[in-house]
Amino acid sequence: MTLTALTRPARLRPGARVAVVAPSGPVPAERLEAGLDILRGWDLDPVVAPHVLDVHSRFGYLAGGDEDRARDLQEAWCDPAVSAVLCARGGYGAQRMADLLDWTAMRAAGPKVFVGYSDITALHEAFARRLGLVTLHGPMTAAMTFLKDNGTQESLRATLFEPESVRTLGQDTARGLVPGRAAGVTLGGCVSMLAAELGTPNARPSAAGGLLMIEDVGEEPYRLDRILTQLLRSGWLDGVAGIGLGSWAECGPYEDVRTLLLDRLGGLGVPVVEELGFGHGESNLTVPLGVPAVLDAESATLTLDVPALV
Repeated sequence: MTLTALTRPARLRPGARVAVVAPSGPVPAERLEAGLDILRGWDLDPVVAPHVLDVHSRFGYLAGGDEDRARDLQEAWCDPAVSAVLCARGGYGAQRMADLLDWTAMRAAGPKVFVGYSDITALHEAFARRLGLVTLHGPMTAAMTFLKDNGTQESLRATLFEPESVRTLGQDTARGLVPGRAAGVTLGGCVSMLAAELGTPNARPSAAGGLLMIEDVGEEPYRLDRILTQLLRSGWLDGVAGIGLGSWAECGPYEDVRTLLLDRLGGLGVPVVEELGFGHGESNLTVPLGVPAVLDAESATLTLDVPALV
């Protein structure tokens, strides 16, 4: 089965209500408030879900209980007054609560904007498979990159309000790793999460026909090797159209990471572009997932056929 374009939600308008949820790790209160101030500066009306600042009683790496985190996301999504759901942070925990969501109820609520990255990759995959919906791989409300980097903020703001203005994605650092030009539908996120999703109810059977956007953080080269080898051996990468690479923060010397990426991905015979500027790096461009696009290794760009939002 080849990937097809997904349903695009509506862009945001001034005054729109957006809900902030924490599906994964615990959220520092002061960073959350700073992120909310940025959203208010965009003339949005952010509301914080009830359990965003919770910490699990036994597992301090979780933002409260699985049921509470799932309820926050589902209630925010199903609230007709809410136009977008933004994640406060990643970490770990989205997989634990994904199967507690009532996907039938969420589908009935209609398309909305959903934003996050890192561990939220598990939910991007679920939204694509269960709801058939375009989502935004972009900065989270309490993430330091969002709070400190103007380019990160502007990429998300423009995507939310003026999506036609950000049809071509890439930074000065971007360059072709494997030559070529390919068309396909974007998908991806944190590559370790994509590997961890294999065999689960929300996993897509294949990336065939897709432009795979991947990045990660804190994975040494031998672990990245294992992750990419698992995706290769499972057949999940068979038929992928092209691959865009984001940041590899804290994954070791980048020359070592690049050598590994070329070794594991170069044999696929598809264009690969590196350092596109999304993910856990110092800047985090917003990348729509589920839209048709063209990846060009010569110009080192990802160009969307249509704006991310309608």
